Amino acid sequence: MQALKPVRDTLDVINGKWKLQIIISLNAGNKRFTEIERSIPKLTSKVLAKELKELEQNGLVERIVKDTYPVSIEYHPTNYTGTLHPVVESLKDWGENHRKHIFGIPTETETPEKAK
Repeated sequence: MQALKPVRDTLDVINGKWKLQIIISLNAGNKRFTEIERSIPKLTSKVLAKELKELEQNGLVERIVKDTYPVSIEYHPTNYTGTLHPVVESLKDWGENHRKHIFGIPTETETPEKAK
């Protein structure tokens, strides 16, 4: 269905367990590879390298090689990364409502008293 193509494209870009976590880590500040790796438990070096490359290809991450000795490389979110913010917020809101619907778990914005 042609109408769903943009949705499929979006899911292809942010798909997987790690991409959004990497973006969130980068939004907390410019990071080197090992800093990103340490900030996300259970993320392996091999997977991080693959995910960063894909994020860079999609214009969400910029790889900057510093002219230092030894050479250091930093990864920065691009301005384009900010366009994902409303998408992530919508996913978060839907996820909270879904958890409440399925498990009866109150959302972050509700206190246990309000959820009853």
